[in-house]
Amino acid sequence: MTDIEPVRFRPAGQPRRKLLRSALAIGTLPLVPALSAATPAGTAYTTPAGTASAAHTATTTAASSGPSAPRPTVVLVHGAFADSSSWGAVISRLQRRGHPVIGVANPLRGLAGDSAYVSSVLDTIPGPVILAGHSYGGAVITNAAVGHPHVKALVYVAAFAPDQGESALAILGQYPGSQLPPVLTVRPFPGGQDAYVDPADFRQVFAADVPDREARLMAAGQRPLALGAFAEPSGAPAWKSIPSWFLVAGADRAIPPAAERAMALRAGSRTEVIRGASHAVMVSHPDAATHLIEAAARATA
Repeated sequence: MTDIEPVRFRPAGQPRRKLLRSALAIGTLPLVPALSAATPAGTAYTTPAGTASAAHTATTTAASSGPSAPRPTVVLVHGAFADSSSWGAVISRLQRRGHPVIGVANPLRGLAGDSAYVSSVLDTIPGPVILAGHSYGGAVITNAAVGHPHVKALVYVAAFAPDQGESALAILGQYPGSQLPPVLTVRPFPGGQDAYVDPADFRQVFAADVPDREARLMAAGQRPLALGAFAEPSGAPAWKSIPSWFLVAGADRAIPPAAERAMALRAGSRTEVIRGASHAVMVSHPDAATHLIEAAARATA
């Protein structure tokens, strides 16, 4: 990676000031045009031939599981500025369909440590796993799934899917348009700094299609991300050997939809785009998120 100009965040309690954007190298992700406003809800994008590995091709065409096949455990990893309750509506739907579900408490302290924690959870689960991540949780599952052959599919929900050496900050710099950096406030803790989304801006940037009352609760209960995690580079990505699915939030103001589509294309993911969906797409469109997770489970059974 070339030099990265650090993003300046607004300390808690200080007046808002314009933040500098990252100056990053171009070319690590395929160029994808901005999502068209005419894109219909739920549009599926077919992965071009040659972009996915042989493992992707073989498993995404697998037959549905037989009646006696055990259902895989669905492991859900939340991202920054959220907690496992953000998956609540998806969890209830999956449980009604008979899936064992674990909503992992992502530590949000740093990519390597967070990935190691989720990996340790995977160590305790017998049988097949469908591993899903939202937002920063996508970067975590990208690393955590490595070395776990019982992880049969990765599901990215408005998420980062970095390649080796990439960081979330680098991806946002390559695809400008994120409204997230300017609305972050920083609070120090012993040994580092935590980033929060300003509650006054939370709904607009993070959950624009979520009812106001629910968005205010999400803002108040958000869990912060250690500031250094934004710039921490990823290790070797699991999506190069594990088939993946990707739900693109068509009106995401935290991760630009063009970046999500580019990461999905690069990973060879089966992709759906939800027009008008905010970054909190699994909250506002739980049926779509559940459907994609179940599609991954069926295809890899």
